[in-house]
Amino acid sequence: MKKNTVITISRQYGSGGRELSQILANKLGIKLYDRQIINLAASHIGIDDMNYEALKRFEEEVPPLPVKFMPFYMFGVSGPQSLNDKIFNAECEVIKKLAKDGSCIILGRCADYVLKNQENVYSFYICANDDFRTNRGKTVYENKSLSDLNEEDLKRGGYYSHYTGHRWGDAANYNLTINTSYISLDQAADLIIEYIEKIQENNK
Repeated sequence: MKKNTVITISRQYGSGGRELSQILANKLGIKLYDRQIINLAASHIGIDDMNYEALKRFEEEVPPLPVKFMPFYMFGVSGPQSLNDKIFNAECEVIKKLAKDGSCIILGRCADYVLKNQENVYSFYICANDDFRTNRGKTVYENKSLSDLNEEDLKRGGYYSHYTGHRWGDAANYNLTINTSYISLDQAADLIIEYIEKIQENNK
């Protein structure tokens, strides 16, 4: 795999996407960035007195979309900004810097959109069927119901749509969509590696 290969992972809650990302990072020997991004972004704009959960709420509580919604395409847009927007802009800058610094995996935070069309960036969407997610809700996510998992996905989808103008989970936004209901997370990690290596081999 080429140096400075960046992988973005978007995942349906309960699909095992976070665990898969860690497996992938271990296999490739590269860094995985997730919660660090929001903390770095907060520090970037001078917020040092909020814990992760408080910052996460600002990520999720985006304002309702107006009828003639114009997506937040322009990072660093001038004019008054909400704290949500400031955090998003700062996260974009952090993501772009991490991608420039070397090979890594970035989990969530619209990274597929922020880094789209950049060389050696590969984006994947991880999903699973309801039975698989229901089981993981009970065994991995402190007995959360499928309804709880879907509610979290609504937040993720709303956040993504608000800041990108695209539909979260739309296969057209990603290189590959993987349903973890049918293969193990370890196999899914191998599939991602094989997919990227095939593309890089073809582009030599």
